[in-house]
Amino acid sequence: MLPSRKDFLLTMAAAALARVKMGAEPVAHKALAVVAHPDDEYALAGTLYRLIHEQGWAADQVVITNGEAGYRYSTLAEAFYGVPLTAEADGRAHLPAIRQEETRRAGKVLGIRRHYFLDRKDLGFATDAATADSSNWDRPALLAILTDLLGRERYDVLFTLLPTEQTHGHHRAATLLALEAVSRLPSSRRPLVFGADAQDKTEAPVRFAGLRDISATVSPDPVLVFDRTQRFGYHNALNYQIVVNWVIAEHKSQGLFQMDAGRHELEDFWLFQGGSEGFDLLDELRNKLGAPMLHTSVR
Repeated sequence: MLPSRKDFLLTMAAAALARVKMGAEPVAHKALAVVAHPDDEYALAGTLYRLIHEQGWAADQVVITNGEAGYRYSTLAEAFYGVPLTAEADGRAHLPAIRQEETRRAGKVLGIRRHYFLDRKDLGFATDAATADSSNWDRPALLAILTDLLGRERYDVLFTLLPTEQTHGHHRAATLLALEAVSRLPSSRRPLVFGADAQDKTEAPVRFAGLRDISATVSPDPVLVFDRTQRFGYHNALNYQIVVNWVIAEHKSQGLFQMDAGRHELEDFWLFQGGSEGFDLLDELRNKLGAPMLHTSVR
């Protein structure tokens, strides 16, 4: 069940008190990722890893559904977890807890500070992911939770997935919810809001200007590009695809997702108009992500 606003705020208060007692180190900046399913963090995994582990950021993650409608591709995970998963009834019974734990393990790789699971049922889709139904989501309750979280934590950056017409309907719905929550904040307290999309270098870059007013972007081209293949380490033998593959491997119940290992060299980010106008932070991100600007700049 969706947590009540009271329960949600009590959880946040307890977490804040624990940080005070532990004498938590100050962080450079704070980011929030709002996604529809476990494993959606894949689209910005390299960026999150670099910001958290190498640039001193803190990041939290909101996951709206448990992704249990993905049971069809869980064949290999049945032996790993020791439970039946590929029949719908079995998948819906076992996958919510499994996928939450997978998300926590992937979050440990990336350094995610806290996960918020909002437990909306994943209705899935028939043949076209773009038509995935989110009508069962309690939008007012979700908006209240997101608005409270954004208001209390004062995040500098909010990451979502790019809400194109072709993308999964839940991805689009989650991003529009996040943008609406941001719009409820005073303009001085809004974060920069980015829509992320993972792409291959050989692909023509997506151009996205928005679906409606609330999702309008400052430019149809990405304003940030993180190159997962940038090399570092001993003899420059390593790159961030390794980290992304670690994240993929943690989501074992999504067998088809494993086929994305080593794919999508770029993480592209579009900036939405409704967020902060803190372009100094945008410039800082460009510098600290260490990736080339491969597409048209916003400035």
